Amino acid sequence: MVIRFDKCELDSRRQQLTREGRVVKLERIPLNLLFLLASSQGVVVTRQAIVEHLWGHAFVDAQHSINTAINKLRTALGDDLAEPRFIQTVKGMGYRWVARVEMCPDRESEAESVASAERAAGTTTTVATPGRTDPPAAAARNAAVWRFARIGVPLVLVGLVAAGGLLYRSHRHESLTAKDTIVLADFGNTTGDPVFDDTLKTALGISLRQSPFLNVLPESQFANTLKLMAFPADTKLTPKAMRELCQRAGSKAYVAGSIVTLGSQYVIGLKAINCLSGDTLAEEQMTVPSKERVLDALGDAASKLRGELGESLASVRKFDIPLEQATTSSLEALEAYSKSYAREVSVPEGIAYLQRAIALDPNFAMAYANVGSHYVVLGEIGRAREFYAKAFDLRNHASERERLEISADYYQYVTGELDKAIPILEQNVESYPGSVYLNLGNVYAQLGRYEAAADTARQYLRLAPELPAAYVNLATFSLALQRPDEANDTIRAARARKLDIFLFHLNLYAVAFQGSNAAAMAEEQQWFAGRPSETYALALASDTAAYHGRLRQARELTRRAVDAAIRVDDKENGALWRAIAAQREAAFGNGSAARQLADEALELAPDSQGVSSEAALAFALAGDKARAESLAQALQILYPLDTQLQSLWLPSIKGRIATQSNDPSSAVHALQSALPIELGQTTFTLNISCLYPAYLRGEAYLARGDGRAAAAEFQKILEHSGIVWNCWTGSLAQLGVARALALEARSSHGPDADTARVWALAAYESFFTLWKDADPDIPVASQARAEYAKLR
Repeated sequence: MVIRFDKCELDSRRQQLTREGRVVKLERIPLNLLFLLASSQGVVVTRQAIVEHLWGHAFVDAQHSINTAINKLRTALGDDLAEPRFIQTVKGMGYRWVARVEMCPDRESEAESVASAERAAGTTTTVATPGRTDPPAAAARNAAVWRFARIGVPLVLVGLVAAGGLLYRSHRHESLTAKDTIVLADFGNTTGDPVFDDTLKTALGISLRQSPFLNVLPESQFANTLKLMAFPADTKLTPKAMRELCQRAGSKAYVAGSIVTLGSQYVIGLKAINCLSGDTLAEEQMTVPSKERVLDALGDAASKLRGELGESLASVRKFDIPLEQATTSSLEALEAYSKSYAREVSVPEGIAYLQRAIALDPNFAMAYANVGSHYVVLGEIGRAREFYAKAFDLRNHASERERLEISADYYQYVTGELDKAIPILEQNVESYPGSVYLNLGNVYAQLGRYEAAADTARQYLRLAPELPAAYVNLATFSLALQRPDEANDTIRAARARKLDIFLFHLNLYAVAFQGSNAAAMAEEQQWFAGRPSETYALALASDTAAYHGRLRQARELTRRAVDAAIRVDDKENGALWRAIAAQREAAFGNGSAARQLADEALELAPDSQGVSSEAALAFALAGDKARAESLAQALQILYPLDTQLQSLWLPSIKGRIATQSNDPSSAVHALQSALPIELGQTTFTLNISCLYPAYLRGEAYLARGDGRAAAAEFQKILEHSGIVWNCWTGSLAQLGVARALALEARSSHGPDADTARVWALAAYESFFTLWKDADPDIPVASQARAEYAKLR
């Protein structure tokens, strides 16, 4: 590739800059930077992008070196910082190449490419040179060659080899490193058969993802980069635009694929191209006699391409499952699977496509696994379990990488064995860097290990800065670590990249709630209005109303949240909102209303583990021992290995039953098993945890007459508001502290009693301030006022 500008030529083949035919001496770093800037004409190249292209992520003094390289380039080009003709500094961002450039292949490469094509065809064609006119036949022949060359397939085939045989293989002596990412371009399909349109790109991605060496940019990050570049979602990218996108995504190379027909045969071509220089790093071409052999040939070509790009032969052999085994033998099923991940396809639409793929091939393990993942995104864990379990049964119909991910999902969501999910996820991250950081961080969080979760989220964010989920996780974990400013900054950074999903707004609502910023909370509520995710915002608003004792308003908001969930076929979340409403009714002293809501929740989603767990606790809080124990026994039978159920939910239910049975010591004992993971976020409630074990342990200590221990438990809830958010336990924990101090005042003597009484009165007054606009007829508030009056 030659880049021409002003009176200069930048030759990627010779790695040199010339001005008016004379070589301009430049060191390697400035020269490579010049290639990057000139080939990105008009586009701002950030300093971070320069660092990643020239040195990688680990270079410490890169910023100083960039300044040095820019100064050397300006000196060599005779450029002026104040009035730049070539390199413009964009303050706070990076640099933009402002001179007009012309990009064209160098003549030696043209001659070599044409000669190679003609040698394969057994013909001779003369390459046009300045001052020479080709005969009409030769000119026509040259035009035909270049027409086919542009779509990356051979003009003719010589000595057609056996089915699946290798047609052409070309080595370029530039390899990738394990730190480099690659982008997959849209597959060129000139066969006229639409089944190949997106299917082969998906299949190629699956094949290349088997490699522990290659890092394929996720399709979601690809789509977000497109959006940042203001390209429509359905853009068919030219090679120039593809290189620009590749550079913007911080990738080293892109892989372009093509398929054409030659008589009754199919020709498949793959080409890896350096994003910066435009040079071909490696290419493979295969021919097959029938449509049914296309996937086999594509997998073979992808395996050979991996070797050419620098992966060891031993690694390719070890991690190379045939595509039909790793995916499906049905092109139609793979086509439906591909459509589920098309840009701008909604989650419900994606599920429909995946279920179509499963109908076409009931053994398509990855389709089942991805339906499960889609339902997790929707918060419908009960539905997800069914598909994760089926994927696990079929995991031998997947690649090694997919088998690890399917197994981790199975232990995380189906059996709930978080201790088994962790080592699999850690092995997956070690073998395939960047693959499952999201899931690993979530499991750490479910175990209450938020520092580890946040570290994992940061690592993932460095690898995938265009993925919204990476920001969501870091913001959520920052909140859990009581760092609301950091959470806010993380979401701002995402939105600066024009990334915006509903989970951001849930976190922003939580930040505003912690800061008592009613205007900001109202702004986030307005954002949700009329959107499919409005059910989450209404549920949060209901919790906030209840947190302040506005129970009538909370009931109406819960009704609207449930209706909104049912409208979008999200019954499980609707049932969860009802079960949580049942708990607070019970905690506020309305046992009859609690039991009714818990029954309605179970009726709406009878097979949901989350709904059954929340409802069982609601019955226990309401004093319905029989219903609580019945549900707890059923859960024990259904989920005997589930970490959170066994360590959090069942101890909470048993502990509350014991307290109400006048056996607080047994309650405290039962609730001790929750201590190691009680801060962990639950798997089915908006990334939060109400810290039920701590609250119920505090209640048990009160019943046992131990005010000091009770106060410590309630204070734990108040100190972890970033985990609890606006849960009813956060509100009643303030009343719990007051009751614990009042108990201390009654059991103490002399000055200690007086001090405890003063602190208790202040704590009651804080609770009354929190509930200053509360409904007047809430039993727990009436009890609190009576206790306060007696203490005075």
